[in-house]
Amino acid sequence: MDALLEVTDLKVSFPGPAGRVNAVNGVSLSLEPGRTLALLGESGSGKSVTAQAVMGILDVPPAEVTGSVRLRGRELLTLPPKQRDRVSGEEIGMVFQDAMAALNPVFTVGDQLTELLRVRRGMSRSDARRRAVELIDRVHIPAARDRVRDYPHQFSGGMRQRVMIALAVALEPAVLIADEPTTALDVTVQAQVMELIAEIQRDSGMALLLITHDLGVVAEVADDVAVMYAGRLVERGTVEQIFDGPAHPYTEGLLASMPRVDRRDEQLYAIPGAPPNPARLPTGCPFHLRCHRVTDECRTDLPVLEPLPAGRASACHHRTEVLRATQR
Repeated sequence: MDALLEVTDLKVSFPGPAGRVNAVNGVSLSLEPGRTLALLGESGSGKSVTAQAVMGILDVPPAEVTGSVRLRGRELLTLPPKQRDRVSGEEIGMVFQDAMAALNPVFTVGDQLTELLRVRRGMSRSDARRRAVELIDRVHIPAARDRVRDYPHQFSGGMRQRVMIALAVALEPAVLIADEPTTALDVTVQAQVMELIAEIQRDSGMALLLITHDLGVVAEVADDVAVMYAGRLVERGTVEQIFDGPAHPYTEGLLASMPRVDRRDEQLYAIPGAPPNPARLPTGCPFHLRCHRVTDECRTDLPVLEPLPAGRASACHHRTEVLRATQR
């Protein structure tokens, strides 16, 4: 299947006291219609900046974005601002991490949906209002006709996230980016929100880029996984490949830190240390200061993402040995 969204050698940098700091450094990924790609990593790994660069919502300058982002073969990074805004609003939708901050607190949710439809689709006020009610109902908010008159603060966290999803899919985008859509929600509501996104995806055939650090969510909904560390992709594969046998020590550590019901008597594993400061990355592999498989080569030479059998890839000097040791 042809890729719907292709990101090639994406780099994003910001000014710092000692020069520009690379928040994203050479990320390449692709997304096919109807599939879910999970971008996985710790806070500060560059996941959200990658999503914002794809969406085209970074302020440039101060941000500097290079590389290529192609949607249906059309390069987005070189589009004039007005055309880029139109593509980002209509063909790529985004569910933000904090729904309360993303929604306008002084307008009802119905007004926010209605304005979007009138500006982007040229609908009349009555048609846009009717469609807004349909969208609120589509995301399973009870009494949709009454709730469109409510303000964001009158909704619970889970319901606000449903409103965000309604706004993101209102224009029927080909790609939906969900940036930590279940943050600060309890487990039951998390499951409901992710099931709602999966339901809309099944109905529409849209591609989903899911930004998360929650391995449980990844296991449930993802088709493919790309693991980020210190602004780089360190591993890529299908969800089955990643969970059955990681080929990078960082992914190995993430999976080992998951609580498991069959290991209640064991202490929960934690990757030692902390992610490096992007302004002061170590030489060699950025993960080598935390890696239990480190060798002298790791301290001096930066590994690149190289292919492994079955279409997967890993950026580790010892990827073959790691894969052999971790495969179940």
